[in-house]
Amino acid sequence: MTVQTDEILLTAARAALGALALPGGGTLGGSDRLAGVNVRGGRVDAAIRVSAAEAAAFADLRAEAERLLAALPGVARAHAVLTDEAAQVARPPAPPRLAAAPAVLPGVRHVIAVASGKGGVGKSTTAVNLALGLRAEGLSVGILDADIHGPSLPTLLGLRGQPRVGPGRKLVPIDGFGLKAMSMGVLVDEETAMIWRGPMVMSAITQMLAEVDWGTLDVLVVDMPPGTGDAQLAIAQGARPSGAVIVSTPQDLSLIDARRGIAMFRKVDVPILGVVENMAHFVCTTCGTSHAIFGEGGAAAEAARLGVPFLGAVPLTMELRRASDRGQPVTAMDPDGILGQIYRALARQLLAALAPAAPTSLSTERRADR
Repeated sequence: MTVQTDEILLTAARAALGALALPGGGTLGGSDRLAGVNVRGGRVDAAIRVSAAEAAAFADLRAEAERLLAALPGVARAHAVLTDEAAQVARPPAPPRLAAAPAVLPGVRHVIAVASGKGGVGKSTTAVNLALGLRAEGLSVGILDADIHGPSLPTLLGLRGQPRVGPGRKLVPIDGFGLKAMSMGVLVDEETAMIWRGPMVMSAITQMLAEVDWGTLDVLVVDMPPGTGDAQLAIAQGARPSGAVIVSTPQDLSLIDARRGIAMFRKVDVPILGVVENMAHFVCTTCGTSHAIFGEGGAAAEAARLGVPFLGAVPLTMELRRASDRGQPVTAMDPDGILGQIYRALARQLLAALAPAAPTSLSTERRADR
């Protein structure tokens, strides 16, 4: 096993251990009890700091830690111990707390969450092409796939290989058509099922924010997992997005869940930058006519009802489906085509919605200095 693979496994081990609940409340990652984690050749050793009097109360925690480590992909052997002395393995930094989010992304000017209340509405495809549309406007852009259970970014951007470890033991994002990209899908085998509970998912997302070298970015687009649960709160409260984009199809079934998404972001004081109506109509490849198979204008009407901007509509086409499956996003491959122009127009609408909060972007500042 390579040093690079060991570093990736170390990050996964820290995330798993950090989410463990302590007997007296709180989490292992949020305390000073995780004395050390060491990974070498597929073996993971962890030390948990307790006093002699606490050993019995922490026995179940030690067993659970060992079980979680053994279940991680790539782990051949796992061992967890309780110790009342300084661990002999190197002590890692504690995972950042959600309240420390501004320090986690010091070089990122804006975090934009792309979300939907439910899966299957084309949110990830929209997130990728929006990010590429922003890059086409001259911005430096990164994209984080926060869907731990169903990562789509490796497929949509054609990402191959694993990220390397850079200075400060941080993972270096993989380049995808000029975007700095990171996803759980590039850290584990594509057929590995991430059978993790909510606290573990939250910890893993925080790790991907804090332990990835995002550098200086105008915008970090976060492809949110569907729903309104723990993972969404981890990003909404931890990364403190400048705003959120809601993706929905025109049909009532999707709009019901989109309303829940909007309500969640409003409760955590994240502005709604706009709504995108995806799969607005299907363009027949034989006759060229449009068919509103999911209804028509539902997302636009809902945006007006809720008093949020409507960014625009995207059709469902064979070209878009093929490009996404091949890892060749349309906005990168054909930016001046019909679909490319649609996504670039959405990006400009998004920037206009973002402008009142921050009229000057990092890219504008850099151009002014030249």
